[in-house]
Amino acid sequence: MPGARGVGSRSSQTRADIVRAAADLMLEQGYASVTYRSVGARAQVTPGLVQYYFPVLDDLFVEILEAGTDDLVRRLERAAGADRPLRAIWAYANDKAGAALLLEFMALANHRKAVGPVIGRGGERLRQALVAALVPALRRYGLAADERVPAAVVFLMSAVPRMIQLEESFGTVTGHAEMIDLVEDYLDRVEPLAGAETDGPPITRG
Repeated sequence: MPGARGVGSRSSQTRADIVRAAADLMLEQGYASVTYRSVGARAQVTPGLVQYYFPVLDDLFVEILEAGTDDLVRRLERAAGADRPLRAIWAYANDKAGAALLLEFMALANHRKAVGPVIGRGGERLRQALVAALVPALRRYGLAADERVPAAVVFLMSAVPRMIQLEESFGTVTGHAEMIDLVEDYLDRVEPLAGAETDGPPITRG
């Protein structure tokens, strides 16, 4: 069984550089490009040092996921607790690099079974953190009377951009611009940017 996170201190700068290098390789060249040799070259360390920190390559993939999830949870909790939490979720979901990396991990999970559960746990952590942070804002907008709404809003705003990116990779585009316009028109009403003009009060559930 592969180790959960490899060996060595997680606070090690060398370890962090290795993880970042592996993530960059995945994003630029796909998961198949991640080897001890390629990661070592990118991080400017020896392949043996990469293997020291991550004796099994699955350990390195798991660390990319877990470290990335930790960072996202921290950033999204701060952003969602600010003045424009819906915009924070929309910006997160529209991060093309993040979505592309997630797709690489989903493809990788078909070949490395240790990866799938980590994707699932990370996704749950992110979604639950967003739902918890979003409830106060939705109450202000009159959208939290139904307890199903916060989770549904987080799912919708997270899923739409990712589905758009997936479909566009195959050349399907109908409805994408219209969907984006609808969401952004709504955001302009409920969370206007500083100095922006609005055409009315926030939309609320009847």
